[in-house]
Amino acid sequence: MQITVNIPAELAAQAQARGLSLETYVEELLAQQAARPSAGIQRRRTPQEIRAWLDSLSQFSEKIPPLPEVISREWIYQDHD
Repeated sequence: MQITVNIPAELAAQAQARGLSLETYVEELLAQQAARPSAGIQRRRTPQEIRAWLDSLSQFSEKIPPLPEVISREWIYQDHD
């Protein structure tokens, strides 16, 4: 496989600083990315993790005031002058 890309000067400088050819340095970077398990992919959450997350969302819900029967413009802007 052959890929043609425009290599930024910074990447070439990093390769040179490591004493590697640009091709070898890029191959190493790609190999490192490929070796990472689930790189960039989120794993599925367990039901227990989902429940804990939902519980954390509702942690202070008892402090939320109840809504009125009718939501009016006056109620929405009651704290505004």
